[in-house]
Amino acid sequence: MSESIQEQVEIKQDQPQQAERVAMEFLEPQPAVAARQALKAYGNCIQQTKEDELIVGYLPLVHKIVSKVVSYLRPPLSREDLISAGTIGLVKAARDYDSSRDAEFKTYAYIRIRGAVIDEMRSWSFTPTSVKKQFQQAREVSQLILEKEGFLPSDEELARRLGIGLDKMYKMFETARAKHFLSLSRMDDDSPMLGQMLAGDYSQPEESLEQAELVANLGAAIGKLPDKERQIIVLYYHKELTMKQIAEVLKVTESRVSQLHAGALFRLSVLLKEWTS
Repeated sequence: MSESIQEQVEIKQDQPQQAERVAMEFLEPQPAVAARQALKAYGNCIQQTKEDELIVGYLPLVHKIVSKVVSYLRPPLSREDLISAGTIGLVKAARDYDSSRDAEFKTYAYIRIRGAVIDEMRSWSFTPTSVKKQFQQAREVSQLILEKEGFLPSDEELARRLGIGLDKMYKMFETARAKHFLSLSRMDDDSPMLGQMLAGDYSQPEESLEQAELVANLGAAIGKLPDKERQIIVLYYHKELTMKQIAEVLKVTESRVSQLHAGALFRLSVLLKEWTS
């Protein structure tokens, strides 16, 4: 028998043994294979446990962020809607977080939760056309008086110029407030919140010049607000007090704080026209 024929015979004879070895690898994994599979499953279990721990541990952050924006809500959007959106943002943050990067999870989670909450608000922050027109008229009148007199009109003067009562004007400000909040707070993931700007809390070198200019303009604009409105802006955005807590500090009703807050945002939208238009 030639050598090539002998090799073919040996190969054919060995085929059953090869097939058996392959089958055994599937039916009864070798210790090394089984160990790798077990470690992978265990690793997935550990990862899931870490994610669950992060989610449970940072749920209070969702409620804290939502509590800061509930004053801007209008039906049909509710606090529960924002809690749900924020929780989804937290779950995604726990799933996507990479601990090898520099950012702490709290910072990363804050950005993702805040983004989810604001996206939910933005999707529902429609303002009636009549209110938009009235608000635009109020801005134009205020801008005209500011350019001519060098200061903003009082609430009474503005209401008189608009031909409406004070209560109606405040209601208009409050209805349109969500839009001002989104623009004045600069609630994009790569931009600081109003509260952070008040504290000068920004650190990216490429943003420092623009942010420094914005902070300077914001500080000047806040300085031009009436005393109580200025106090409310600082207490709400910088000190992070709730409307109820501010009402206790200023010894006024919570509804009055809401009116003054809406009025303050309106004035800032006029004074910071180039940043909020």
